[in-house]
Amino acid sequence: MSSGSGLAHPATPPSVAAQAVAMTGVMPVLPAAGETLIGVAIAVPQPWAAELEGWRSAFGDPLGATVPAHVTLVPPTAVPTGAMDRVVDHLRRTTAAAAPFTISLRGTGSFRPVSPVVYVRLASGGPECAQLEDDVRAGVLGTQRRFPFHPHVTVAQLLDEAALDRAEAELAGYEASFDVTEVGLFTHGRDGVWRSSARFPLGG
Repeated sequence: MSSGSGLAHPATPPSVAAQAVAMTGVMPVLPAAGETLIGVAIAVPQPWAAELEGWRSAFGDPLGATVPAHVTLVPPTAVPTGAMDRVVDHLRRTTAAAAPFTISLRGTGSFRPVSPVVYVRLASGGPECAQLEDDVRAGVLGTQRRFPFHPHVTVAQLLDEAALDRAEAELAGYEASFDVTEVGLFTHGRDGVWRSSARFPLGG
């Protein structure tokens, strides 16, 4: 496991509530006193991350500048700050038991009308993501799912229908493939930016 903030974006971010809504597609998850807002995700590596974040910004989504391109395993979740060591231990054990795999991205989809989200589809790597999600969403992170798990990379959301239509059409031919060798723990800072706080290699 290594730590760092290499995935942070320095741009002025939207509010905590706006980011939580955008990452979950539902009502915001806001931490109370003594809680930390976390997420667990597979970060899309470069150069594809910069491409997808650039497209997201181009479509008018402000989160393109503050939320790194990723496949969510655990959406924004408020946990007691005192339980963070347990979260780290849980993620270390879970990822040590998993093997690296490959994700291929191809084409677009949308969660409309349930949620105003356009995403890039996973053409391969979905079953491995689903298994990881199932393993991670246990123990200290065993929160109730708001929606069935559907691995994807968001490229536009909370925009008007015209912008969402444009995103879905313009990235319909998008393709990329990359190896997944680690899972990241992200924390939401006081400045409103999501940062990678720890990385857990698959297979230990």
